Amino acid sequence: MCSKLKFLMPLMIALLLFACGDNSQPTQSNTPTQESQNEIAETEAQLITRARGIHDRVITLDTHNDINTDNFTADKNYTANLDTQVNLPKMVAGGLDVTWLIVYTGQDTLDTAGYAAAYANAIDKFDSIHRLAEEIAPEQIEIAYTSNDVRRINAAGKKVAMIGIENAYPVGLDMTNIEDFYNRGGRYMSLAHNGHSQFADSNTGERDDVWLHNGLSDMGREAVAEMNKWGIMIDVSHPSKAAIMEMLDFTRAPLIASHSSARAMSEHSRNLDDEQLLRIKENGGVVQTVAFGSYLNADKNTLHRDALTKLNESIAADLGIELLSFAQRNALSEPDRTAYVASLAKIDELAAPRMDAEVNSVAPPVDVGDLVDHIDYLVELIGLEHVGISSDFDGGGGVSGWNNAAETFNVTLELVRRGYTETQIGMIWSGNLLRVLDDVQRIAAEIQAE
Repeated sequence: MCSKLKFLMPLMIALLLFACGDNSQPTQSNTPTQESQNEIAETEAQLITRARGIHDRVITLDTHNDINTDNFTADKNYTANLDTQVNLPKMVAGGLDVTWLIVYTGQDTLDTAGYAAAYANAIDKFDSIHRLAEEIAPEQIEIAYTSNDVRRINAAGKKVAMIGIENAYPVGLDMTNIEDFYNRGGRYMSLAHNGHSQFADSNTGERDDVWLHNGLSDMGREAVAEMNKWGIMIDVSHPSKAAIMEMLDFTRAPLIASHSSARAMSEHSRNLDDEQLLRIKENGGVVQTVAFGSYLNADKNTLHRDALTKLNESIAADLGIELLSFAQRNALSEPDRTAYVASLAKIDELAAPRMDAEVNSVAPPVDVGDLVDHIDYLVELIGLEHVGISSDFDGGGGVSGWNNAAETFNVTLELVRRGYTETQIGMIWSGNLLRVLDDVQRIAAEIQAE
C-alpha cells in the first residue's frame, strides 16, 4: 500500500496544481495547437478512408429511381451526365452499384380506356430500360433478375439495373399481366399509388377519409397470390394502412416498402407507423428508408421550403417575374412555358450565392443525418436485418448531402460515423433487400411446384 501511495503522490499534487491554477503563468488558450489540429485532421481522414473502403467493398443498392423515357433514346440517354439525379456517370462518381429503375404509372380512371393507356405507359418504360441495358450501354449496365445476377454483374465491374413497378394499375383487369410483367423483369410492384386503384386503396384516402375498398379489393387479394406465385415482391409504400395490413395477412412471402420511412419520426401518410413496422418485421420483410425531405422531417422541411420561397419571391419581384402555381404553369402555351422555365433558371442562379446566408442558416435543409436518424429508429424497433435504403431520385427525393447518385458515399460515411460495422452497412445497403428477393423467389418456386 505504501509503495502505491508513494507512486500516486506526485500525480495528486499535479492534479491539485492544475485545479487551482498558477497565476504566475500566462492564461492558456483554448485554441488547439497545430499538433493537436493535425491529430484531429488525421483522425477524420482515417475515418473517411475507412468509410471509403467499406463503400467500395459493399454492394450499394437504391430501390427507387424514377425515369423519363425521353432519356432512354439513342441520342439522349444515361451514358451522358444528364440533368437527372441518376445516370451512369453519377452512379460511377458516387459508387452506386444497383439502381432500381421504376415503371411508374399515375392513377387514372378505372375503365377500359384508362387501363389501356396505363398498360401502354408501362410497356414503354419496360422497353426503355431494356433498351439502355441491351442496346445502348450493355458494356456499362446490365439488368439483374436475381440476387446472384446482382453479385455477378457487380463483380464484372458493370452497373446493375433492376426493375420495380410503381402502381399495379397497368395490369388492368387481366391478371395474366402480372406474369407478363415478371417476365419483362419486374421484381417488385405496389398495388396502388396516389389514388385508389382496382386493387387497393391508397394512403391518399387519409386526406378526405374517402375509400374505395376499405383495404384490398377481391382482385387485390388475388393479385397478392399471383405476385407470390411468380416471385414479385409486394411493395407497400403507397397503399393505405388497411390495405397494407391485409397484404400482410394474405401474403405467403416477405414483402417490402420500397421507399418509406418511420411515421413516429415524421407525420406523413406515406410513412409506416410502429404497428405496420412490427408486422413487417414479423413477416420477414424490409423497409427501405427513403431520402425524401417531407417524409424524413416534415417540420424542418417546411421551414426550409418557406425560407427558400421567401428568397425566390424577393428575387422574382426584383426581376418583375410572377411566380406561377403548377396548374398555371401547365396551362401555358409551349413557348410561354419554355420562357417561364428560363426565368426560373435565372432566379435559381441569383439565389445560389444567397442560399447559405438567407436560407440554410435560418432554416437548415433536411440532410443525410435526418435519413440516418430514421435508419437508427428502424434498426432499434424492428432490427437491422429489416432495414434498407432508397432515394426516390427523379421522383421528388433527395436531401442535402445525398441529392443525386454522385453523392451516395455520404450515406455510407454517416453510417460509419454512427458506429455501424462493414457487415451491418452491407446488410442495410443491399443484403437485406436481396435476402427478401431470394425468399420471395424460393416461395414462388414452391408455389409453382404445388
